[in-house]
Amino acid sequence: MTKRVVITGMGAISPLGHTVEQTWTAIKEGRSGAGPITHFNASDLLVQIAAEVKDWDPATVMPAKEVRRRDRFQQFILAAAKEAAEQAGFTVTDANRHRSGAILGSAVGGVESYYEQAQVLFETKDPRRITPFGIPMLMVNGGSDHVSIEFGTMGPSYVPVSACATGADCIGHAFDLIRMGRLDQVIAGGGEAPIIPIGIAAFDRVGACSRENASPHTASRPFDKYRTGLIFSEGAAALVLETLEHAQQRNATIYGEIVGYGSTSDAFHITAPDPEAKGAILAVRQALSDAGLQPADIDYINAHGTATALNDVMETKAIKAVFGEHAYRVPMSSTKSMTGHGMGATAALEAVFSLLAIRDCIAPPTINLSEPDPECDLDYVPNTARKLQIDCVMSNSFGFGGHNVSLIFKRFVQ
Repeated sequence: MTKRVVITGMGAISPLGHTVEQTWTAIKEGRSGAGPITHFNASDLLVQIAAEVKDWDPATVMPAKEVRRRDRFQQFILAAAKEAAEQAGFTVTDANRHRSGAILGSAVGGVESYYEQAQVLFETKDPRRITPFGIPMLMVNGGSDHVSIEFGTMGPSYVPVSACATGADCIGHAFDLIRMGRLDQVIAGGGEAPIIPIGIAAFDRVGACSRENASPHTASRPFDKYRTGLIFSEGAAALVLETLEHAQQRNATIYGEIVGYGSTSDAFHITAPDPEAKGAILAVRQALSDAGLQPADIDYINAHGTATALNDVMETKAIKAVFGEHAYRVPMSSTKSMTGHGMGATAALEAVFSLLAIRDCIAPPTINLSEPDPECDLDYVPNTARKLQIDCVMSNSFGFGGHNVSLIFKRFVQ
């Protein structure tokens, strides 16, 4: 018999705020976190905008010497994990540390540190000038490992990597480990800090990024006829997942229950999604089957919604194929229109939004949606958040390599 798994804590740092509530307030108000790139001089690039975390001071969450030893994505992950752990009252002792885990992933790891250290080596030609912490700063699993060390969890801290679906797979994997009885509590999620020249240039090279440098706040337009591409982003998000019994023993506040997880591969193309949406359809169906739900049970869908021509049409097709006529009745929005696309971090952030949508009964908007693409004809909650009864949310995430993940969260009922 599998165990029920509930969420007792949430943490987030995003282009819209340094906490869950700061970020969620901006989401409900329909504010964009995009702006001119400030991390480096982007004047020579065709893309000069991104959604950066503003006014970040890592010394607020770790000692100064540790700041110098950790990549920016690892700093973000620790900040999100600490917020989630504090909210949950997440406690690790000698009695439970072997039943506690940390699974917080990243699509690309410490690319900012790698880029900086490569420049040092190329410019000085002296290997003694590079940091001895270069490898742990680069490791994709480094953020999860730092959280494990911080809290003393001795359960798994390895991470699945599935490009832009990474955060969702980390949460789904934690869900599996808990409901199978392997662990009692896990901090799960993802973080990313990919806003570097090569990252921006590479995504632009494949035609994925918006070049609307003069109007960053309106540049991300998911499902719109005149969309021009995604906005690169950064940040992190984390959830504390635990068995219902464990949460009740602690008298913890329960923010929701995770009930479904589907994860598939397109087996089609290394960057483009299957235009027939076969893998996405399968993931959505898997999640519904796992949860024991029907499409009509879903009250809101948090879409992947990248504002790219290939994804938006494919995702719309997938929902129509699975949901049938209900596809036209269920609200589905893209919060990436406000947060930008933070690769492996964004799916975890959208899991947070899904739980908050249930808590507040608010479907967040897809901003900048003025004229829908004729092939995107569903209810995308255009421009303004909507108040409605929300008890069950599906969150979908897709990634390069053909990764498809669907998570389902429900209002907790005893």
